[in-house]
Amino acid sequence: MKYLIVGLGNPGSKYEETRHNIGFKVVEAFAKECNTNFEGKKLGDLALAKYKGRQIYLLKPNTFMNLSGKAVNYWLQSEKIPIENLLIITDDIALPFGKLRMKGKGSDGGHNGLKDIQAQLKSSEYARVRFGVGAEFKQGQQADYVLGEWNTEEREKLTERIQIATEFIKGFTTIGIGLTMTNWNNK
Repeated sequence: MKYLIVGLGNPGSKYEETRHNIGFKVVEAFAKECNTNFEGKKLGDLALAKYKGRQIYLLKPNTFMNLSGKAVNYWLQSEKIPIENLLIITDDIALPFGKLRMKGKGSDGGHNGLKDIQAQLKSSEYARVRFGVGAEFKQGQQADYVLGEWNTEEREKLTERIQIATEFIKGFTTIGIGLTMTNWNNK
Protein backbone atom coordinates (compact mmCIF):
# COMPACT_ATOMS: atom_id res chain seq x y z
CA MET A 1 0.00 0.00 0.00
CA LYS A 2 1.26 3.45 -0.97
CA TYR A 3 0.33 6.73 0.69
CA LEU A 4 1.14 10.37 0.05
CA ILE A 5 1.31 12.53 3.16
CA VAL A 6 1.77 16.21 2.36
CA GLY A 7 2.81 18.80 4.90
CA LEU A 8 1.94 22.28 3.70
CA GLY A 9 4.29 25.20 4.18
CA ASN A 10 6.61 27.60 2.41
CA PRO A 11 10.18 26.73 1.38
CA GLY A 12 13.18 28.61 2.73
CA SER A 13 14.71 29.41 6.10
CA LYS A 14 12.71 32.66 6.28
CA TYR A 15 9.52 30.64 6.86
CA GLU A 16 10.94 27.68 8.78
CA GLU A 17 9.60 28.57 12.25
CA THR A 18 6.33 30.19 11.16
CA ARG A 19 2.83 29.01 12.01
CA HIS A 20 2.10 28.51 8.30
CA ASN A 21 4.82 25.81 8.15
CA ILE A 22 3.35 23.45 10.73
CA GLY A 23 2.62 20.90 7.99
CA PHE A 24 6.35 20.74 7.20
CA LYS A 25 7.13 20.27 10.91
CA VAL A 26 4.73 17.33 11.24
CA VAL A 27 6.04 15.39 8.22
CA GLU A 28 9.63 16.13 9.33
CA ALA A 29 8.86 14.64 12.77
CA PHE A 30 7.33 11.54 11.18
CA ALA A 31 10.33 11.15 8.84
CA LYS A 32 12.69 11.39 11.80
CA GLU A 33 10.70 8.73 13.67
CA CYS A 34 10.97 6.45 10.62
CA ASN A 35 14.71 7.15 10.18
CA THR A 36 14.36 8.58 6.70
CA ASN A 37 15.50 11.85 5.14
CA PHE A 38 14.09 14.30 2.64
CA GLU A 39 15.71 14.75 -0.75
CA GLY A 40 15.12 17.54 -3.23
CA LYS A 41 12.92 16.17 -6.01
CA LYS A 42 10.60 17.62 -8.62
CA LEU A 43 8.28 20.25 -7.04
CA GLY A 44 9.39 19.55 -3.47
CA ASP A 45 11.35 17.64 -0.88
CA LEU A 46 10.37 13.98 -0.69
CA ALA A 47 11.08 11.21 1.81
CA LEU A 48 10.03 7.57 1.62
CA ALA A 49 9.08 6.10 4.98
CA LYS A 50 8.25 2.48 5.68
CA TYR A 51 5.71 1.95 8.45
CA LYS A 52 3.99 -1.36 9.25
CA GLY A 53 4.38 -2.62 5.70
CA ARG A 54 3.21 0.61 4.09
CA GLN A 55 5.18 2.83 1.71
CA ILE A 56 4.58 6.38 2.85
CA TYR A 57 5.75 9.21 0.63
CA LEU A 58 6.22 12.37 2.69
CA LEU A 59 6.15 15.59 0.68
CA LYS A 60 7.05 19.19 1.47
CA PRO A 61 6.11 21.11 -1.69
CA ASN A 62 8.57 23.81 -2.75
CA THR A 63 5.90 25.61 -4.77
CA PHE A 64 4.91 27.93 -1.89
CA MET A 65 1.68 27.42 0.00
CA ASN A 66 -0.72 28.97 -2.52
CA LEU A 67 0.47 26.70 -5.36
CA SER A 68 0.68 23.41 -3.42
CA GLY A 69 -1.76 21.60 -5.70
CA LYS A 70 0.72 21.26 -8.56
CA ALA A 71 3.16 19.27 -6.37
CA VAL A 72 0.40 17.16 -4.79
CA ASN A 73 -1.11 16.28 -8.16
CA TYR A 74 2.30 15.51 -9.70
CA TRP A 75 3.30 13.05 -6.94
CA LEU A 76 -0.11 11.36 -6.82
CA GLN A 77 0.14 10.73 -10.58
CA SER A 78 3.84 9.89 -10.59
CA GLU A 79 3.55 7.25 -7.86
CA LYS A 80 0.04 6.11 -8.90
CA ILE A 81 -1.37 6.78 -5.44
CA PRO A 82 -5.18 6.92 -5.23
CA ILE A 83 -6.72 10.08 -3.80
CA GLU A 84 -8.15 8.08 -0.89
CA ASN A 85 -4.52 7.48 0.22
CA LEU A 86 -3.74 11.21 0.29
CA LEU A 87 -3.47 13.11 3.57
CA ILE A 88 -2.79 16.86 3.73
CA ILE A 89 -1.50 18.45 6.95
CA THR A 90 -2.06 22.17 7.26
CA ASP A 91 -2.38 25.09 9.65
CA ASP A 92 -5.85 26.36 10.61
CA ILE A 93 -6.67 29.71 12.20
CA ALA A 94 -10.25 28.56 12.92
CA LEU A 95 -8.93 26.17 15.59
CA PRO A 96 -7.25 27.18 18.85
CA PHE A 97 -3.52 26.59 19.09
CA GLY A 98 -2.63 22.88 19.22
CA LYS A 99 -6.13 21.57 18.49
CA LEU A 100 -6.01 18.83 15.86
CA ARG A 101 -8.88 17.77 13.67
CA MET A 102 -9.00 15.23 10.86
CA LYS A 103 -11.68 15.25 8.16
CA GLY A 104 -12.19 12.97 5.20
CA LYS A 105 -13.34 15.74 2.87
CA GLY A 106 -14.58 19.28 2.98
CA SER A 107 -14.19 22.83 1.85
CA ASP A 108 -10.91 24.72 1.71
CA GLY A 109 -12.10 26.84 4.67
CA GLY A 110 -10.51 29.89 3.06
CA HIS A 111 -7.06 28.27 3.12
CA ASN A 112 -5.23 29.10 -0.12
CA GLY A 113 -3.11 25.93 -0.05
CA LEU A 114 -6.20 23.71 0.19
CA LYS A 115 -7.97 25.85 -2.41
CA ASP A 116 -5.17 25.20 -4.92
CA ILE A 117 -5.06 21.47 -4.12
CA GLN A 118 -8.81 21.20 -4.72
CA ALA A 119 -8.49 23.11 -8.00
CA GLN A 120 -5.65 20.88 -9.23
CA LEU A 121 -7.27 17.61 -8.13
CA LYS A 122 -10.77 18.75 -9.14
CA SER A 123 -11.96 17.25 -5.88
CA SER A 124 -12.38 18.03 -2.20
CA GLU A 125 -12.63 14.30 -1.39
CA TYR A 126 -9.27 13.90 0.32
CA ALA A 127 -8.28 13.58 3.97
CA ARG A 128 -6.77 16.46 5.85
CA VAL A 129 -5.48 17.16 9.33
CA ARG A 130 -5.94 20.73 10.44
CA PHE A 131 -3.48 21.89 13.08
CA GLY A 132 -4.87 24.81 15.05
CA VAL A 133 -2.65 27.86 15.16
CA GLY A 134 -5.22 30.15 16.78
CA ALA A 135 -6.39 33.53 15.61
CA GLU A 136 -4.62 36.03 17.86
CA PHE A 137 -4.54 38.82 15.31
CA LYS A 138 -6.38 42.04 14.55
CA GLN A 139 -8.54 42.44 11.45
CA GLY A 140 -6.39 42.61 8.34
CA GLN A 141 -3.36 41.05 10.09
CA GLN A 142 -4.02 37.39 9.21
CA ALA A 143 -1.09 37.05 6.76
CA ASP A 144 1.36 38.58 9.23
CA TYR A 145 0.04 36.24 11.93
CA VAL A 146 0.36 32.96 10.01
CA LEU A 147 3.73 34.04 8.61
CA GLY A 148 4.84 35.01 12.12
CA GLU A 149 6.82 32.79 14.45
CA TRP A 150 5.43 30.89 17.43
CA ASN A 151 5.29 32.74 20.73
CA THR A 152 7.10 31.36 23.79
CA GLU A 153 4.04 29.64 25.26
CA GLU A 154 3.19 27.95 21.93
CA ARG A 155 6.81 26.89 21.40
CA GLU A 156 6.80 25.11 24.79
CA LYS A 157 3.81 22.96 23.76
CA LEU A 158 4.70 22.52 20.09
CA THR A 159 6.75 19.31 20.32
CA GLU A 160 3.97 17.46 22.13
CA ARG A 161 1.30 18.66 19.67
CA ILE A 162 3.46 17.71 16.68
CA GLN A 163 3.95 14.24 18.18
CA ILE A 164 0.19 13.82 18.46
CA ALA A 165 -0.16 14.98 14.84
CA THR A 166 2.16 12.15 13.75
CA GLU A 167 -0.32 9.71 15.32
CA PHE A 168 -2.83 10.82 12.69
CA ILE A 169 -0.37 9.74 9.97
CA LYS A 170 0.16 6.36 11.65
CA GLY A 171 -3.57 5.81 12.08
CA PHE A 172 -4.52 6.97 8.59
CA THR A 173 -2.07 4.54 7.00
CA THR A 174 -2.91 1.55 9.21
CA ILE A 175 -6.42 1.60 10.73
CA GLY A 176 -8.06 4.03 8.29
CA ILE A 177 -9.58 7.45 8.57
CA GLY A 178 -12.71 6.52 10.56
CA LEU A 179 -10.93 4.94 13.52
CA THR A 180 -8.19 7.54 13.39
CA MET A 181 -10.73 10.34 13.73
CA THR A 182 -12.42 8.50 16.60
CA ASN A 183 -9.13 7.87 18.39
CA TRP A 184 -7.35 11.19 17.86
CA ASN A 185 -9.72 14.09 16.99
CA ASN A 186 -9.95 16.50 19.90
CA LYS A 187 -6.96 15.03 21.78
